[in-house]
Parts: sequence; structure tokens; C-alpha cells
Amino acid sequence: MIPSTSRMAKKRGRASIDTAVIDICRREVGHLSNRKFVNRLAASEDLVLRLDLLRKLEKHRGCVNTVSFNEDGDILVSGSDDRRVILWDWETGNVKLSFHSGHNNNIFQAKIMPGTDDRSIVTCAADGQVRHAMIPEHGEIEPKLLGKHQGRAHKLANEPGSPHIFYTCGEDGLVQHFDLRTGVATELFSCQPIPDRSFVGVVNLNSIAIDPRNPNLFAIAGSDEYTRVYDIRQYKWDGSAPFGKPTNYFCPQHLINDENLGITGIAYSDQSELLVSYCDDSIYLFSKDMGLGGDVNVILDSNSNSNSNLSDCEMENDGKIGPRVYKGHRNCVTVKGVGFFGPKCEYVVSGSDCGRMFIWRKSDGILVRVLEADKQVVNCIESHPYMTMLASSGIERDIKIWTPTAVEKASFPTNIEKVFESRRFRFFPDYADGSDDEYYSNDYDDDSSTNYSDSDDVDDDEDEDDDEDDDGDDGGCGDEDEDDALHEDDSELYDRITKWRPRNSGMYSMNSPRDMMLQLLSIGTGPETGNEESSEVGRNVLDFLLTFNADSGFNDDVDGEE
Repeated sequence: MIPSTSRMAKKRGRASIDTAVIDICRREVGHLSNRKFVNRLAASEDLVLRLDLLRKLEKHRGCVNTVSFNEDGDILVSGSDDRRVILWDWETGNVKLSFHSGHNNNIFQAKIMPGTDDRSIVTCAADGQVRHAMIPEHGEIEPKLLGKHQGRAHKLANEPGSPHIFYTCGEDGLVQHFDLRTGVATELFSCQPIPDRSFVGVVNLNSIAIDPRNPNLFAIAGSDEYTRVYDIRQYKWDGSAPFGKPTNYFCPQHLINDENLGITGIAYSDQSELLVSYCDDSIYLFSKDMGLGGDVNVILDSNSNSNSNLSDCEMENDGKIGPRVYKGHRNCVTVKGVGFFGPKCEYVVSGSDCGRMFIWRKSDGILVRVLEADKQVVNCIESHPYMTMLASSGIERDIKIWTPTAVEKASFPTNIEKVFESRRFRFFPDYADGSDDEYYSNDYDDDSSTNYSDSDDVDDDEDEDDDEDDDGDDGGCGDEDEDDALHEDDSELYDRITKWRPRNSGMYSMNSPRDMMLQLLSIGTGPETGNEESSEVGRNVLDFLLTFNADSGFNDDVDGEE
């Protein structure tokens, strides 16, 4: 007799409980080390299914763009559009330290350097600056400018275990190496596009990661489809030879030569696996042997000669196993990170434009959890160094702490629907460097450094009815003036519509053609619009519709994604 589904489920649950009991017994008699026991427990799917919101950390006055733990995992550091860096005791929710970073624009990354007693913090930001703050025993914190990019500097990566060495990348395509012992920035190279795209200039870089098993290797990715891996040992510090040729390229075969794609986040696992999150596409996991080699011309020739029409992952052309794929989320509005979760990187985590946090099983790509984590967009998810715990942040001004505290286990998600709020049609012109008019800029003047003990309550007076934020730029998180997009001269409006393209890099909102059309059709319908203006706008809309390519729209159907 074939057992029923419920009976099989009970049997699996009973087996899971029996295994846990056996592990406890083996640990008690010394047959299982404490480390292995903790790792098995922390990776338990039962705990992942019990993840629930523990608390919110609320003190920032803008979007929280970065969260990161120290080595011990007892301190969480965050950076925001308000240009402040805050160190949290996440277990109590108290602020241990808050200071102004010295940046002139939104902080995109903040990290505590290892082996420094949590006193050395490095940051990079939308102003392109890279700064270092040493926390003294007494006195004020004075962040020091270490270097600068000629565009936004989205990410930095510190060498594993090193209190001195870290790298940065920016939208200017530049990769820089920093040594805090000398305070000198070394410009390694500017990332060049593949040969047939030399008109691009440079690849705008969004992410950088260092291989934890071999810190000599680091990977970068940005505004094209390739993740490039470099070996710092090939760099000649005396400048006697050029540096900038990748040792390896990574890209799914079916995405090669797709000029409309970009990469927002990359991460290395403890097994040197490379995780890559594509803008308006899926997340891909590459093993070390899935690289395409270091010669891009050979890669392009091989791809052009391939007759394979396979879409994504399970099998690439010539029978070679392709990268694992993780689907279900949406990544096209902001620059999102991607990462691993668990003591041995057993899970993959990412935010989404729908305000949810997605958790997949790494081994088979099964979606395990989907959690509501933001009212708009989730950008950052950081896993604890050794506990089953996550910290997330996004467009809202808080940080959410997730721990396995739910009494009831969640079931596996099914029929996930992407839920997006209708977004207004907005234009995003290119501003000059250093402009304070950027979409996510804030104009806060609080430059003071404030220390808090674990027992002190944080003064929340500055957060009550914050007129400066509510009436001002709102950190790029609130609504803009209708006049920004809807009351322009009609001829200029039409020119900007036909020439505008969404940007793959930067913390900028991007709208689908469907949303653009809806906004366009509503432009001339207001009672204040005259007949002549309505006719002119109508003709412009008609011209736009006639030249609109319906195949370029976004697909909102999860099951239809390929």
C-alpha cells in the first residue's frame, strides 16, 4: 500500500526529531564536537522555517543602504542616506555609537575592519569618497579621506582576516587597493568593456568580492553581463607592467552578448563558489570550474559558433553543466546585494523590489522562505557570522532583525506573486559630480558624534515630527513633486521620453514601459490642461505609442520567467 502524503510528512518530521536527539546524545558522550553540533543546528531547515521579526532598529533618518556585522557578531554597523554611521547592540536594540561619516552624499557601504577591537571603520558613498574612521578612547571621531572615485562608489571588500587591506570599486570603473598602514590608495585599473563595446568607455562597477579561500583573487561586476576575476599577485607594485587583464570570466552561456543586462551584487561562499545577481534576471551560482577563461575573444568566438538555444541553468551547450539558478524575486529598481546564509553557506538570500526577503536552498534552488521585510524595496540582507540570524534593510528607515523565534513553522511558499505598487513616471537626468540634487541625496546638518552606553536610552527628540525630512528630500524614499515630471514643456517632454533609458547602476528607480504609458496617458487629462495643450500632448503620446516596442516590456508573471 502506498503511504499517504500526511503519513509520509509525519514520518519525515519524526525522523528529523530523532536525528536531533541522536546528535545531542552523540555530543554529550563526545562523539560529536560542539562545533559540528552548532553548525548542524544553525543550518537546520526547521530554524529557517521559524524565522520571524525580532525587532526593528530605528535611529536613521534616511534609507539604510548597508548593514554588516563585526567578527564576533555582537555589533551591527549601518550606513544611511543621512550620512551617519551607527553601531548597534542588536540584541538589545541600543545604539552604542553614532557619528557623521564626513561624506557629502549617501553612504553605500560601511564595514568594521577585523582584528581592530571594532575601532576601525571604512566607508564608501555616492560622493565617490572612501573614508576611514578610527574610534578613539575619548574625544570626537574625525573620519579621514583615503581616496576618491569619479562616480558613485557602491561597494568595498576587506581582505579576510586583515585589519589593514581592502578594495573599492565605483561607477567610474576604477578598482582601488587600500592599505590603512600607509593610508595610501593604489589605483589598480579601470575595468574595460569587451572589444566590440569600446564605445562604452568603462564598465560601471556595482560590486566587488574577495575569495575567502584565496584572498589573492577578487571579483568585480557591474553594467555588463560578465563577472571578472583578477589575481592581485599579477600586479606590479612598481608600475613596471600594466594590470587589468582578468584571469577568468563568469557568465551563463545564454546571457553572453546580452547588452541590456547588468549585475548588481556578487558574493563568494566558503567553498569559493561565486554568486551573481543580475538586474532584471535571476541569481546564478558558479563553481570554480565554470569559468569561461581569461581570453574574452575566445569566449565571444566560442559563443558565436554555438548553436545551442538553451535558456538557463541546468545544462549549457556541449553538455556542460551550467550554474544553479535561483528565481522568484525581482531585481530592477535598485542596486541590491546578494549573499549566503548558514554556517556552511547552505542558503542563498536576496531582497526584492516587492519588499520581500527571499531565501533559497543552495543545493537545489528550492525557495524556502519569503518574508515581508519592507513596504517598498529590500536592498540589503546580512547573515550573522555564526548564528541563525539575519539583518535586513531597504527603503524604510529601519533595520529589521530576524531570528528563529516563531512558534509555528512556516510552510514552503507556493504560487508567489510579485506585488509592486504602481510607481509614478519619473525622469532621472545625469547630474554633475558633487551635485546635491541627486535623487537619493539628503541635506542633514547634524555632524556631531554621539556615544551611547548599552544601558542608555537613545534621545529620540530629533526623530519626532522631523520636519526637515518630511518637507525635504525624504532620503529618496518619499514622493516627489508632481511638477518634477508632469509640468514640463511638451516638446522637451517628448524628446526626453524617446531618449531616456533606465540606468542599471545607482540607487535609482526604474519603471517598466507599461508604467510609463499609464503616466503618459494621464498627462493631459487634468482639468487645468487646455485644449491646445491636450491636443499637443495627445499627438506626442500617439507618436510614442506608434514607436513603442512591446517586446521590451517587463514580464510580471513569475511562472513565465525563463
